[in-house]
Amino acid sequence: MEREQIRAVFGDHFLGKEELAPLFKALGFAEPDIQEKPVPYSQAVLEKAAKEGYILIYGVGRMDGQAITLRFLRDKFGINPDVSEPCLYNQDWYLKEDFMDVALDEQWYLIKKDVFEESRAVVPDELARGGMHFPSAILCAYTFFAYYFARKEYLWWHDFVWCSDTDHNGDRIYVGKYHDIDGVNKNGFSIHRHLALRSCYGSVNCV
Repeated sequence: MEREQIRAVFGDHFLGKEELAPLFKALGFAEPDIQEKPVPYSQAVLEKAAKEGYILIYGVGRMDGQAITLRFLRDKFGINPDVSEPCLYNQDWYLKEDFMDVALDEQWYLIKKDVFEESRAVVPDELARGGMHFPSAILCAYTFFAYYFARKEYLWWHDFVWCSDTDHNGDRIYVGKYHDIDGVNKNGFSIHRHLALRSCYGSVNCV
């Protein structure tokens, strides 16, 4: 399929170099020079993905020599919604984790806009065994911010998304849930880890 045909098929779910320009402007790159690679997916895959609510987005891992990582996004967009939004949720446990400095491979990605309903409250290992392929945390964050600046819509407003990344203990990363439905926590793109049970977890008794 030709690029403009693909754009027409995906509509607002297409994020190519023109749609990415507002994101990179917000990141401080005044005139981003993005040279897209060809879309690698077949027509059948693209048409099926579009019908199933996937976003087709061009991933850019570096701009003007700067790696686009979770750390970079946090530094640029901040962690205080009272100052500016969109931003990241205020926490710092992940600052020494390797996945914070991973940049995207420059290529096209297909990522589901909404979580699968049947995946809710299912542990990630079970989902993986069932054939689910988790996106990286940086792809989720990149898509979140790119979609906001292109479409003025927040992805994963109340939902968390499992990621392929793990922390140094092997605990799986999950991200998203920009808004706390209970209004307890401030707005912000969240980055969390799902703590696995280990021998250091135990109980004491009280009477």
